Amino acid sequence: MLKILNYPSRAAEARVRRISLRGRQWPKKELAAVNRMVGQVRRRGDEALLAYTRRFDAPGFTREELRVSTREMAAAAAAVDRPFLRALRRAAAQIEDFHRRQLRTGFITAERPGTVLGQIVRPVDRVGVYVPGGRGGKTPLVSSVLMGAIPARVAGVARIVMVTPPMADGTINPHLLLAAKTAGVEEVYKVGSAWGIAALAFGTETVPNVDVIVGPGNLYVTLAKKIVAGTVGIDIIAGPSEILVVADASADPEFVAADMLSQAEHDPLASALLVTPSGALAAAARTALVRQAAALARAEIALESLRRFGAIFVTQSLAAAIELANRVAPEHLELQVRDPFACLGSIRNAGAVFLGAYTPEAVGDYMAGPNHVLPTAGTARFASALSVDHFLKRTSILHYAADALHREGPDIVRLAEVEGLTAHARSVRLRLAGQDGGEPAV
Repeated sequence: MLKILNYPSRAAEARVRRISLRGRQWPKKELAAVNRMVGQVRRRGDEALLAYTRRFDAPGFTREELRVSTREMAAAAAAVDRPFLRALRRAAAQIEDFHRRQLRTGFITAERPGTVLGQIVRPVDRVGVYVPGGRGGKTPLVSSVLMGAIPARVAGVARIVMVTPPMADGTINPHLLLAAKTAGVEEVYKVGSAWGIAALAFGTETVPNVDVIVGPGNLYVTLAKKIVAGTVGIDIIAGPSEILVVADASADPEFVAADMLSQAEHDPLASALLVTPSGALAAAARTALVRQAAALARAEIALESLRRFGAIFVTQSLAAAIELANRVAPEHLELQVRDPFACLGSIRNAGAVFLGAYTPEAVGDYMAGPNHVLPTAGTARFASALSVDHFLKRTSILHYAADALHREGPDIVRLAEVEGLTAHARSVRLRLAGQDGGEPAV
C-alpha cells in the first residue's frame, strides 16, 4: 500500500513531485460548467438558484424556502442533544478567544514636522460564509460554521450571512442552524455549490451580495470562488487536504498512523506523509496504517489516498526531516518528537503546527481555537490561516501642511519626472510656486 523511501533519492524526489503537483490543474469541463452556473445566477437571480437547487438538492424546493425562517432557527435548539450543545459552546468560546487576540488597531503619527500619517482599520460591511452540505446533510460540518463566522464577528462585521445546500426535503440539519446561531449568524440561505457562491458574489432578489466569501467546498465551490475573486474577497483557493508528520524514534506508531488516516479519509486526492529518521518507526507505522485503515468507515477513500499521494520517507537525521517538511510546506504539520518545542524554531513553512504526541490534528479542526481554514498545496510558503485580518480593511490617511510639502516637494517632483508623469510633478509645483509667491512652473 505504501512504500518506505529513503530521502534523498530519485524515487523519493519523484514521489514528492507527484504529491506537490496534485490538484493544481483545473479541469476544463468543470471550469466551463461552473462559468455557466455563475453566469446564470448573475443574469437570472433567484430563478437560477431555484432551478439548480431543484435539480441537484431538493426536487420540490420553492422560493419561499430560500431563507431559513425564524421558526426553523428556533426549532433547531430542541433537536440536538446536550453533549453536542456543550461541545459547541466550548469550541465557539475558545475559537472566539483566540481570534480576539488577532485584533489590530490603526495608528496616527506626526513625527515629521507638518505631517499627519496613519492607518484606519475597519471591517468590511458584509460577509458570506459557505458551509458544505456534508453527504446530503447527514454529516453537518458545524466546525466550518464556527471557523468562518466567528472571526468575522470578532472583526466587527455588521452583517454575516451563511449559505448551505438543503437536504432533499428542503430543510437544513439542525446542528448547522444551531452552530450558525451560536456563531452570530442571523441569516441562513438554502443554496449550495457554485450557484451559492455566485449568489453571494452578485446578489439575487433574496440573497444579498457580500464583500468577502469564506468557507470550504468541493471542486465546483472552489472554481466558483476562483471565478468571482476580485469581484469579492475570498479566503483561499483551497486544494485537497494534507498532513505531514515529522516523528523520531520516540513516537508511537499507532498515533502516527491514526493522524495520517485522519486526513487520508477526506478525499482520494488528500496527502498523508510521514518523515522520520527512524527506520524502525517507519516500518511500524506502515503496519499500523494497514491495520487501522481496514477498520475505517471510509476505508476505500483512505486507502486510495495513501496509494496515490501518501508516503513514508526515511531521512538521515531529524534536521533533514524538518527541512523536507519546510520544502513540502504542508497544511497540517505534526511534530511527534521528544522535544517538539526545540524544533519549532526551525519550521518556516506550515499552515499550522501541532506539537507533541497528544496534539492530533483533530484538536485544531474542532476545539483548540486557531482557525482550521489553512493554506494547502504548498501555499503555506506565502499564505496564512483564515483570520480576523481577512475581514478587515486598512485605509491610509495622509496630511501635509504647506511647510512639509515645501520641504519634500522637490524630491516628489524629481521622482515623478523620472517616471514621466508630468501631471503628477505639476500638481506639486503649483503648490510650491504658490507658497513662494511666484508663478507656477509648467
